[in-house]
Amino acid sequence: MWLCVAFALPGRAAEATEAFADPSRIAAIGGSITEIVFALGEQHRLVARDSTSRYPEAALELPDVGYMRQLSPEGVLSVNPSGILALQGSGPKETVDVLKKTSIPFIEVPERYDHEGILEKIRMVGKALGADAKADALAAEINARLKAAEKQTSAIKQRKRVLFVLSIQGGKILASGSDTAADGIIKLAGGVNAIDGYSGYKQLSDEAVITARPDVILTMSNAGPGVSDDELFAHPSIRSTPAGAARKAVRMDGGYLLGFGPRTADVIRDLAASLYGGQAAD
Repeated sequence: MWLCVAFALPGRAAEATEAFADPSRIAAIGGSITEIVFALGEQHRLVARDSTSRYPEAALELPDVGYMRQLSPEGVLSVNPSGILALQGSGPKETVDVLKKTSIPFIEVPERYDHEGILEKIRMVGKALGADAKADALAAEINARLKAAEKQTSAIKQRKRVLFVLSIQGGKILASGSDTAADGIIKLAGGVNAIDGYSGYKQLSDEAVITARPDVILTMSNAGPGVSDDELFAHPSIRSTPAGAARKAVRMDGGYLLGFGPRTADVIRDLAASLYGGQAAD
């Protein structure tokens, strides 16, 4: 699974403030978008989802129009939607361009990897579906839960350095820099991204991994070919870090960990507990 970096551009954000004239048959593209629709109680409007939309379980009953970054116009249009609600970063660009030129309204929801970005997504999805009041109520609930989860680690002085490893390709560690979902969730859980010299995802030299001095390796499960603990801790550069010496790795479901949707407060609690144990307290 390849993760791309999405930036909230003003033009796109303005587009996402619109509401569908007919929200009766919506194709939802992006796991957090589908999850928010269900959390709003508006799932009866959905006629399709993309393959990253795996939660809640009821979403799996919807037709799957493909992976959100490898969509085809034919696949999306085959479900005859009255509107397309897509997370920013959906693609490829050629497909999105074609979909935007059809008569079917296309609303793009910006992606930001922080507390306020989650609330913004909820409000925009609610507005798109004509469910503003429900969205305001859900945003208030999620805001309170996020604040409580973030408070768990507010008193911790010695922050853990976390290296998010997406994959190991040809012996090289592909890791997360800034401006990524991984960077955002590490910070929300009270950790420090061990990599801060670049944005996005990049292959690291062995020297860069060693210099990063991570205390913990964070990886995904259920998101394409995984990285086993044996593979991680057999890597020479990982072995030379505090995380390697302690064999400290945290593995979480990719959609859950990096979704930035209604469950993110739970993610923060789970990750903080994995990083700090009893030090992370309500």
